[in-house]
Amino acid sequence: FSSPPNNFMTLQALEEFQWAFKKLDADDHCRAIVLAAEGKVFCAGADFAAGQAEGIDPNEVLSNFYRVAMTLFETKKPIVAAVQGAAVGAGFGLSLLADFRIACPESTFSANFTRLGIHPGFGMSITLPRIIGVSNAELLFYTGRRIKGQEAMNLGLLSELVERDDVLASAVNLAKEIA
Repeated sequence: FSSPPNNFMTLQALEEFQWAFKKLDADDHCRAIVLAAEGKVFCAGADFAAGQAEGIDPNEVLSNFYRVAMTLFETKKPIVAAVQGAAVGAGFGLSLLADFRIACPESTFSANFTRLGIHPGFGMSITLPRIIGVSNAELLFYTGRRIKGQEAMNLGLLSELVERDDVLASAVNLAKEIA
């Protein structure tokens, strides 16, 4: 994923993920997927402005965004996310799409949806409680609190906590081990 500096998630980017994941699912040589982004930010959230700028109803933009996001959960291959920086809102949801998450102490996670007045997207109302428990998930949802890598590890959100420069290599190594 590459849309630096903030790697905002757009409907177009989600559609590209949808296409790539379907292609990788059909590839018998692919046994695991590494989900990574360029730069210092994993994904700073969704960018709905593009669709609205084209005159599309904001509710339709949001609906299409979530519809495509949900198709990503159909991916059959194990996914390892390399979260080297901020994973906020939709970026946090994208990281939860993965079966495993590798991050660093500088990584931050935030389910900031309530601060924006919207329901947690990307299936997070199901995925986050499954991973860190209902009480911890509710705390993150209700407060929109940002947590750093070590706290994320303590909550059970991460599979590994490594140095920032090692995040991608560690994710690739885990994917190779799985494969």
